Order: sequence, then structure tokens, then C-alpha cells
Amino acid sequence: MRRAACGLGGWALLAPAALLAGCAVWTPRPIEPATVAAAFRARRLDDPGLRAYLAANLPGAATRASGTLDLAALTLVAFYFHPDLDVARARVEVAEGGIVTAGGRPNPVVFLGPEYNADSLVTAGTSPWLANVAIAIPIETAGKRGYRIERAEHLTEAARLELADVVWRVRSQVRATLAEHLFARRELELFEAEDGTRAESVAVMEKRLAAGDVSRPDVDLAQAELASTHLAARTAQTRLAESRASLAHALGLPPAALDGVRLVGPELDGVPAAPPASPAELQRQGLVNRADVRRALAEYAAAEAQLRLELARQYPDLQIGPGYKFDQGDNKFSVGVSLTLPILNRNEGPIAEAEGRRRELSARFLAIQSAAIGDIERALDRYGAVLAEAREAEAALAAQGAREQAAARALELGESDRLTLVGARLGRALAARARLDALRRAHAAAGALEDAVQRPLGDAAPPEPPSARPRVDR
Repeated sequence: MRRAACGLGGWALLAPAALLAGCAVWTPRPIEPATVAAAFRARRLDDPGLRAYLAANLPGAATRASGTLDLAALTLVAFYFHPDLDVARARVEVAEGGIVTAGGRPNPVVFLGPEYNADSLVTAGTSPWLANVAIAIPIETAGKRGYRIERAEHLTEAARLELADVVWRVRSQVRATLAEHLFARRELELFEAEDGTRAESVAVMEKRLAAGDVSRPDVDLAQAELASTHLAARTAQTRLAESRASLAHALGLPPAALDGVRLVGPELDGVPAAPPASPAELQRQGLVNRADVRRALAEYAAAEAQLRLELARQYPDLQIGPGYKFDQGDNKFSVGVSLTLPILNRNEGPIAEAEGRRRELSARFLAIQSAAIGDIERALDRYGAVLAEAREAEAALAAQGAREQAAARALELGESDRLTLVGARLGRALAARARLDALRRAHAAAGALEDAVQRPLGDAAPPEPPSARPRVDR
């Protein structure tokens, strides 16, 4: 008897252990702000993981100049480091977990009810204890599980499209900040060259003042313009540093990580080409490509599935409850069926909420699609206008260049003086700055059109982002 009792107790201990064997366990993962900040400041472009990622995803990585990064390489760097992508990927993981949750089936319930018969008429030799075991097996009706899974799948698709939207925004930010940095560098070069020309102009004017050929106000004006150019060059240096910091932020890196790196980009010294497709085709591409429009469709489909689920919940689920009872030597079996009677509540409230949510998302889709169409139309109009400005600026610069060459030839032939040539050079410098501003606006407008369509205007396709997180933080 003692051995039998010991064996029964062992089984009693093994049963809970078997039930808990497949359970997930909690693993603590605390966040230390100081540690996270130190890890961010330690990010570098020579990170071994980043090098391997670039080598695997960047065509011709081995033949690229060391320490030189272009738009394609910088985009991959942002895909590797940018925290917004980590957040979007985590949301996809949450949504994918929702599919598992939606597909889960309710567990059966076991009821153990030992009873004691205190009646004095219990037959001698018969145990007063009664064993009562019952199992309740829930059965979902009306396809509720399928609707839950359908809704979770649409929400997962919406989360993936949100990730695609974040990917495009990260690429767009890298492109815009890189272009601004390159334009700021070119602007500083123009101001430095203009500063030298104005210094030469002041020197010539001072000599003429000594000879009595010009007045003091003319010299003062030239000196004031030189000082203004000095200040503009300082401002351009500040803008260059700010654009470098903005580019580092767009990459998910500290600014120090870009020290010693040569940044090159797409050709910014020429007028961008006209869109390769017609406005109607760009409109079509935008509505097909834009992730926010597609995400709104997925969210609407999820709302439809939610409404169908709430309608199905009007019908009660069943519980089948087979049971067994050992009653003083008698074995008694029973089968019971239970359900909730839908008398006082037919799920009207959740159905009304789901219908309202579907109407809301329908209106939201119309609003998002209308905004997308408006974005594309505005971007097309602005792009055409700034292209015309850039072409006029190109023509003005060419005309000033021709005047400078004519002034140089006249000086060689003795038909003109040095001040005339310096004036022609200053005119060309001003035209070059005006052209640079027009090119900056043109390239910004091209970027805005790409953002509106969410597709590059050129032939080169952007790098594909990794669906999983490529970086493993220590």
C-alpha cells in the first residue's frame, strides 16, 4: 500500500510538470539609458556587421573607393542603423503574433469534484467518498476563428506596409540630407571663390582711389560687399556642418561617425530631367506604389473581417461536457451540452462599433487617396515650374560666362581695364549662385515628386531593405 501511494503521488507531481513543460518563460531584459546612449555613440562605419551587410547587398562594393559613400551605400547604412526601422519591424512581429493569437483554440476545462456522503444509511463497507470528473469542451460556431485569423492577417499586411512606408521615408531623408550637404559644400566653394574676386575688386578700387579715378563711396561699397561675402561664407560653413549632422541623423549614426568620409551623390550640377512618364501614368504609379494607400486598404479589410466576427458572435458557442462519477461502487457517465441563450444581449453594441469603424476606415481611405492624388499633382506642377527656373538660370550663367570671356579678351587686347574684368567675374559669380539655388530647388522638387509617387524617377532601383533586423546589438 505504501508503495502504491508513493507511485500515485509521483504521478500527481508529474502531471503538472508535463503541463508546464511547453510553457514559455520570462526573460528579463532591462533597458539602461546610459548603456543605450553609449552604444549609439559607439556606432561607426567600420562596424564588422555593417561591412558584411554592405558586401552582401551593394553591387560592386569591393571595387568602390575606400572611405567613399554614395547614395546607394548610405541608404544601406540607414537600413542597417536607423531606429525607426527597428520600431516598424517590431510592429510587424507583434502583428504576426496576433495571427497566432487569433488562431488559438480554447482549451478544455477539467472539473474534479470529490464528494462525501454524510448519510448515516451508507452501507457498511462502502466508502462514503464519491469521485466526480467532468470535462467541458468549448466549440466555436459560425466561423468565428476564421474571421479572427482573417482580421489578424489583414492587420499584419498593414504592419508590413507601414514598414515599407518607413523604409521609403528613411531613404527619402537620406537622399534629401545628402543632396543638401553636397549643395552646401558647393555653395561654400562658390562663396570662397567670390570672396577672392571681391577682394581683388577692392584692391583695384583702392588703387583707383589713390589715382583719383573713383570716389571713396565706391570703395566703401566694394568693401561692404566683401564683408557681406565673408559673412555669407561663414553662414555657408555653418550650413555645411548642420547638413552633415542632419545626414548622420538620417543614417542613425552620431555625427562623429562621418569623420574622414568622402560623400558623393547623384549628379547635382545639371538640371534634372523631365519625368520619364506622363502625369496620368505617374498618378497611376503613385496610387499603386504608395504604402499609405495600400495600408489603408488593408486596414479596411481588417475592419470588414471584424464586423463579420461581431455578427458571428450573435450565435452562441457550445460547450460539450462529458462526465464520469464513481458513486459508491457504481460507474456513472453523463454528457451535457451548454450554451448561452442570446435573449438579453444579441451583441448589438460590438456590431454597431464594428460598423462605425468600417465607415470610419472607408472615409479614411478616401481621404488618404485624395491626399495622395493632390500630393502628386502639386509635386508635378512644382517640378515643371522649377525646371523652367533652372533652365533660365543655366542660360543666365552661360551669358555671364560669355561676358567674362569677352572682358578677358578685351583686357588682353588693351581695349578694357582690370576692373571691367573683375566686374564680369563678379557677375558670373552671382549667376553661379543663382543657378545653384535654382538647382537646389529643382532637385528638392524632384525628391518631392519621388516621395509623392514613392518610386525613383530614374532607372536605378533603390536597394531592397531587409525584412528582418540586420543588426544585432550587444
